[in-house]
This record gives sequence, C-alpha cells and structure tokens, in this order.
Amino acid sequence: MAEVIWGLATSHVPSIGAAMDRGKTDDPNWKALFDGYAPARAWLAEHQPDVAIVVYNDHANGIDLDFVPTFGLGTAERYEVADEGFGRRPVPDVIGHPELSLHLVESLIDEEFDLTVFQELAVDHGFTVPLSVWTPDPGDAWPCPVIPLLVNVIQYPQPTAARCYALGQALGRAIRSYPEDITVGVLGTGGMSHQLAGARAGFINPDFDHMWMETIETDPGQLAAMSREELIRKAGSEGIELIMWLVMRGAMDDRVTKVHSDYFVPASNTAAGIALFDNRNGQPA
Repeated sequence: MAEVIWGLATSHVPSIGAAMDRGKTDDPNWKALFDGYAPARAWLAEHQPDVAIVVYNDHANGIDLDFVPTFGLGTAERYEVADEGFGRRPVPDVIGHPELSLHLVESLIDEEFDLTVFQELAVDHGFTVPLSVWTPDPGDAWPCPVIPLLVNVIQYPQPTAARCYALGQALGRAIRSYPEDITVGVLGTGGMSHQLAGARAGFINPDFDHMWMETIETDPGQLAAMSREELIRKAGSEGIELIMWLVMRGAMDDRVTKVHSDYFVPASNTAAGIALFDNRNGQPA
C-alpha cells in the first residue's frame, strides 16, 4: 500500500518566490528566512517521495472568483504555472499523477467530501512557492509528480478547522488504501498570521504562531476545535490559511517526529513558518 512518509507545513508568501527568482536569498532582508529553510531542504533531499500532494489555495489565478469550490482536487497529467499578471515564475510546469488522483477522488467522495475535480488547472504562487521551499533548484522538473488539493480560504464561509482536519484524516486513509507500494509527501501551505487589508492591516501575532507550530505536532485536535471567527481574530483574516496545515497534519499518524521548524517575521507583511515532520514511526490516525 502507499505510505505518507513526511509532512511539510510552509508559508507560501509570493515574495519568497520572487526573492528566489531574482537571486536575493542572501540579501540581508531575506538571508535569515532562507537559512532557516536549509536543514529541512537537506533532509528532504534525502527522503524524496514518489508523489507529493500540495494542499493550497488559489488566488484568483487558476480559478475565477465567481466559482470557488470549498475543496478541489486535480486529476490532470500536467499543470501549467500561472501568469499572475507579471509573467510566470521561471520554474517548471508540474507533472501530475492521474492514477493516484482518481483514487483519491473516489475515496474522498465515498467519505462524503464532495470535491470539485479539475482536469485542467493552472497553479499559482500558493502552489509553486512551497515547491520552491522544498526544492530550490528543480532544474527542468520537480522531484516527483505532484497533485494539487485546493481549499477555499478566500471567500466566506471557509471550511472550518475541524472539517479540514477531518479531510486530512480521510486523505491519509485514501493514500494508505492505494494498492501500489509508493511513498507520498504532503505539503500544507499558507499562513502564518497576517492580515492584508482593513483596520488591522499588517497584523501579525507571533505568540499565536508559536503556539500553533508547537500544537500542530502534539495536539492537532486542539487546533481543529477553533472556530473560524477565533482563528481570524487571533491570526488575521488571511491567517485562516492555517487550516490547510491541518489537512496535512490529519493525513499523518497521531504521533510524528519533528525534523525541523523555523519562524521568520516579516516576510513581506506576513509571518512565515516552516515545520517538517517525519511520519515513519507513528501509528495511523
């Protein structure tokens, strides 16, 4: 059967990708952030999965705001990198894994998650920046096929933290039921605390972020119990993206081993975090 071997939680701030694309990773404003990625990148380079799943949100680049599914999953053979208005990032297009995608669609729908299925999809920075955090120099291709799993964090009402955690648990069961012996890495993206508009524009909450990074490892159910309103109050209107970390964590075992974590403020006007977990020594949730 298939196995989730690791989970990676990371912010997907677009300026992180821009700093990489423009050779600014050693700039004094950015060096500490990228130095914080180094231990995770070194470990990941030695533990390449056969397939990766990226849990992310589109930013009105691959999906029109007139149609925003609560949850969606890509089944394509290839995903083009979106042009977000200033040219596409100089990174490879993404090769999919239609066989595993279709298995996940069937399994998740059978568990009463009514997914929108994307046979064509352009992926934006919410997807490509986490791939770059993982693999800064992909060359002509990313390390393995990648499947996009979309979550609505843009339009109210977003799915609850509890629903996202439950989706992750169902995702883990779906992966383990896949008949081929393959390894899978799951990336949960977004966050950390930030708010881009309104009276609290610029809001960042380091105390909350540190609590979240600790608790996502040890007691994700506590985080899943937070209401939508509490999460926005404590993490900011865009900080609700952290619900996508819960999808990743739900797909893993109850007990995981933290490999590395780091926290940086500010990346642009966002708190940026990374947390990497080894899933090979626990028990299925």
